[in-house]
Amino acid sequence: MKTSVIGAASLAALFFTGAVQAQSGPLAYQPTPYLGVDAMFWELDRRGYRDDLDSVGVRLRGGVELNDYLAIEGHLGTGGSDGPANLDYLAGGYVKGMLPITPAFKVHGVLGATEVEFDGTKDSESDVSYGAGASYDVTPNLAVGADYMRYLDKSDFDFDAVSLGLTYRF
Repeated sequence: MKTSVIGAASLAALFFTGAVQAQSGPLAYQPTPYLGVDAMFWELDRRGYRDDLDSVGVRLRGGVELNDYLAIEGHLGTGGSDGPANLDYLAGGYVKGMLPITPAFKVHGVLGATEVEFDGTKDSESDVSYGAGASYDVTPNLAVGADYMRYLDKSDFDFDAVSLGLTYRF
């Protein structure tokens, strides 16, 4: 399952990358790489249990803005524990659609696939992931942002995160 989800997300990313690169001419957009670091406030909602498990970890993001409306992005996250839930890692790849509201303020939606593993579990879990957020450019190269991600949506649990952080564009 996780191989097919990650494979489908990779093919979608390649399709969008090819479509964007096919646009050429004197006004073609120059792709812009970026890196971000976030405080990640995660929650593991176990269905059938009275209390949710939650903690704070760190998430690194990296990607390329292909134009003003489309980016390809990856997430790596770790850290935080609450009782039996210790986030070992999360890793995922996403297509990010952006909508500039003003020259400095953007909203975005994210769709892709994520693999998550908690310490003490035998196997990692993977699923289609989605989210939404916003960012504000403090300088031409530095932005502050926040987002919500549903990383896993399984029959017996959900894994979500709200993240706040900084992004630097090269």
